[in-house]
Amino acid sequence: MSGTEAWVRICLLDDIPLLGARVLQREGGDDIALFRPAEARVFALADRCPHKGGPLSQGIVSGDTVTCPLHGWNIGLDSGQACAPDVGCARRYPVQVRDGEVWLSLLPAAQADAVVEAAA
Repeated sequence: MSGTEAWVRICLLDDIPLLGARVLQREGGDDIALFRPAEARVFALADRCPHKGGPLSQGIVSGDTVTCPLHGWNIGLDSGQACAPDVGCARRYPVQVRDGEVWLSLLPAAQADAVVEAAA
């Protein structure tokens, strides 16, 4: 997959509510939650809490974390890591905001980051 094929336009930035989320439903794979904790910042995680699979997209976004609606685990939006004392990780997807549009890569994070660096 080349650099241009790695990234897919998902929606307009304004389609994701500020301090909220939007779900990208996928056939044959985990749904992806797109979070917007600040005006021009977006993060993407698998829409499954690492604890019991709760829908992170239905959680409360505060700063750079989301709180799972089932059991109150806090998950870092930038890493997918559960905040201490909890342990676990939700899959993180690379996301970019370009000219008011949200772009997502379905490649593993390290591979997508390498594609971006190679294109620069």
